[in-house]
Amino acid sequence: MTDQRPDPDRLLAALERESEQAARGRLKIFFGACAGVGKTYAMLGAARQRLAEGADVLIGVVETHGRSETAALLEGLPLLPRREVAYRGRMLAEFDLDAALARKPALIVVDELAHTNIEGSRHRKRWQDVEELLAAGIDVWTALNVQHLESLNDVVGSITGIRVHETVPDQIYERADEVSLIDLPPEELQSRLKAGKVYLGDAAEWAADNFFRTGNLIALRELALRRTADRVDAQMREYRADRAIDRVWQTRDRLIVCIGPGEGGETLVRNAARMANHTQAEWIAVSVETPDMAGESESHRGRRRNALTLAASLGAEVCSLSAVNPADALVRFAINRNAGKLVLGRARRGAWQRLLHPSLLDRLALIEHELEIVVVGLPHHENRKEAPERRLPVNWRGYVWAIAICAATTAFAALLLSVFDLANVVMVFLLAVVGVALRFGRGPGALAACLSVASFDFFFVPPRLTFTVNDTQYVFTFVLMLVVALVIGQLAAKLKFEAVTAAEREHRSAQLAELSRALSAALSTEQIVDVALQNLAGIFQARVSILLPDADAKVRPAHAPDGDFVDLAVAQWVFEHEQAAGRGTATLPAAKARYLPLRAPMRVRGVLGLLPGHGLVLDEPAITRQLETCISQIAQALERVHYVEVAQEALVSMESERLRNSLLAAVSHDLRTPLTGLVGMADTLAARPSRPPEEQEMILGMRDTAHRLTAQVSNLLDMARLQTGRIEVKRDWCAIEEVIETASRQLSVQLASHALETRIEPDLPLCEFDPVLIERVLVNLLDNAIKYTPASSRIRISAEQQGRMLQVSVDDDGPGLPTGPTERLFAKFERGDAESAQPGVGLGLAICRAIVSAHGGQIEAHNRANGGAGFRFSLPLGEPPESTNLEKDA
Repeated sequence: MTDQRPDPDRLLAALERESEQAARGRLKIFFGACAGVGKTYAMLGAARQRLAEGADVLIGVVETHGRSETAALLEGLPLLPRREVAYRGRMLAEFDLDAALARKPALIVVDELAHTNIEGSRHRKRWQDVEELLAAGIDVWTALNVQHLESLNDVVGSITGIRVHETVPDQIYERADEVSLIDLPPEELQSRLKAGKVYLGDAAEWAADNFFRTGNLIALRELALRRTADRVDAQMREYRADRAIDRVWQTRDRLIVCIGPGEGGETLVRNAARMANHTQAEWIAVSVETPDMAGESESHRGRRRNALTLAASLGAEVCSLSAVNPADALVRFAINRNAGKLVLGRARRGAWQRLLHPSLLDRLALIEHELEIVVVGLPHHENRKEAPERRLPVNWRGYVWAIAICAATTAFAALLLSVFDLANVVMVFLLAVVGVALRFGRGPGALAACLSVASFDFFFVPPRLTFTVNDTQYVFTFVLMLVVALVIGQLAAKLKFEAVTAAEREHRSAQLAELSRALSAALSTEQIVDVALQNLAGIFQARVSILLPDADAKVRPAHAPDGDFVDLAVAQWVFEHEQAAGRGTATLPAAKARYLPLRAPMRVRGVLGLLPGHGLVLDEPAITRQLETCISQIAQALERVHYVEVAQEALVSMESERLRNSLLAAVSHDLRTPLTGLVGMADTLAARPSRPPEEQEMILGMRDTAHRLTAQVSNLLDMARLQTGRIEVKRDWCAIEEVIETASRQLSVQLASHALETRIEPDLPLCEFDPVLIERVLVNLLDNAIKYTPASSRIRISAEQQGRMLQVSVDDDGPGLPTGPTERLFAKFERGDAESAQPGVGLGLAICRAIVSAHGGQIEAHNRANGGAGFRFSLPLGEPPESTNLEKDA
């Protein structure tokens, strides 16, 4: 066995982690399968115990969800007052992060780690608040359900049929200092749900019929238990590595299957897969490359690659090792991965083969270990030993050079013999053996050792020019010289192999470091694409293409096309399905190139197309790992730049919005007073009779223009107020028919040239809304219909109940909406026809959407089937109080 002392790099990394953690607070997560298992209850119970022990405990935020048992535990605990936040006309309570940082307790309880904060908070997610608390040195206790883990979100969604949108990055869970699993059997959890201890009212009934089914709870429980076990297993392996423990701890079934170059690799993999499935164990497929494989044929390499690919498809982790002694390498690897079982194939071999070339099983028997070895017998047709197809030109050249160097060494030793003793001349031959072994490998090195002994005997040991030895002591010299030469030659070949392997690893690491450095300096998508193309083409000696999605989610080359190898259809399939396809895969294998998704933590950012050059095999484990690492770095760089651009756009948009709102408010206030006076004077002049018709027409035109200008200024002021949140929604239980009548009366003059029809569903219930604001919505919609429809056309207003929503529609018989997305009509300063002669600045519909959204409703526009445009908005009906219903019935 090799030295099992602690790895200095690992020890240094551990010390750095401890140094960083010393300045941070400790995070403890109370983890469970779903709501109702008792996470908050257990957390508050532990907090009360810590408070009784004299610790400085503060309850930052706890959601009891109406559970009396949980609320009772809050009594006597110091509570942090919540901050009030205005949101859509309501005041909501939210966790006060600034107050918690100012208070700075030793321990703070922050419930529901996956919670999304209200708009306007410093952080979007509560886990970001927790990160800031930890950075300030405050210990945090929190609660989390398994469905809120980002990596398991889609898995839980496929099991339960319900997709949870509030998620927490797995890194938060993995970096937690302590995770306490809170678990309940499904039957007990369903009993708690029926007793009203999980949800109340209709929510409990809905949960029982949907989420809290027995199958869902069993699956969620298994996910929570497995996720906790994975975390504990990682901690245990880290502990063993830090302390250089060289024994396998059988805490979890994990097996390793060793793939060799023979034909039985795939059969061996299938057997190992069945073993792993039977015992529910993790399994790893390992291939060990040795110096003996240097001249291995492509058919042997292909069989090994196919076996590893099959193992990966069956769920195994695939690894490749480089070592001179595969037995030692396998044992070390098994101990590092805490695997207690090795699965090997047994081949039929002759007696001479077993004597001259011990099998891997024989070598493992000579090593002291506690591993369980499972030998799989392979069918006879898979045991045929094929003579490896050597690369004859290269290997024969090595043997020829060995003969030539031995001849030159003999001639040189003959010259030295006149100066030095025979014992010193032997060193020259040993030096030649070392040189041949270093340069040409083991086989030529062994030949050089034999030739050196024979040359020394034939040319220098009396009687010369014969292999006869007069002095028997030279026999011992010959044997010792041969053994020493062979050992030195083999050691030299081993050192060369290890040096070459280390150089290759260093080269790959340097390439990845250079790619990482270049990507970290890239500030735009174009720079990332250029860096990726230059580096990947050099690393893999292949033609590379980066394809990024456009606004319609269609991937296109992000650079000037390099040839015609890019297949957009295959790349689009890879982008949509997030799976590799193309050459060398099971999907669309006829494609020229291989296409791989650029998968970032949040989503797929594009597709990488790779056309291998001559001699490049993408399925080689080392190349596969390097390619996956490069793809991960490129995808993360693209995501980083994307979010930087989003943040910059949001910042610019917010600043320009703030400036525009301030300007609108200032202009509106400055114009309102003179406009009010102008409207008053115009109304006064228009009310005086006995004027010439021409003069009276001018006065009426002036009055109408003043009224339109006043309406536009009012729109500007209202939009500024809506954007700054200074308009408060004053809700009241109202009848929609009264608001429709008031809005129609306000526009009676403009509606005089149109036919107005009102259709209201009988017995329409009351709805809770702000009558003044909803009247404004109707006025804007009616005014819009009047402007864009010809005189004598029909305008219809209808109101009806759709489920639990009140739906109001305004339709006309005009030319309809312009072509294009109707959503843009609700944008600020957006007009349906930019060249229209109708007055307006394009704020009416934007104000309508802002008001309806503040009420929790929706508004939309569409072209009617019979011609004309239609606008429809909906408001939630709610449940009016009984007194209001009685008054309406009376």
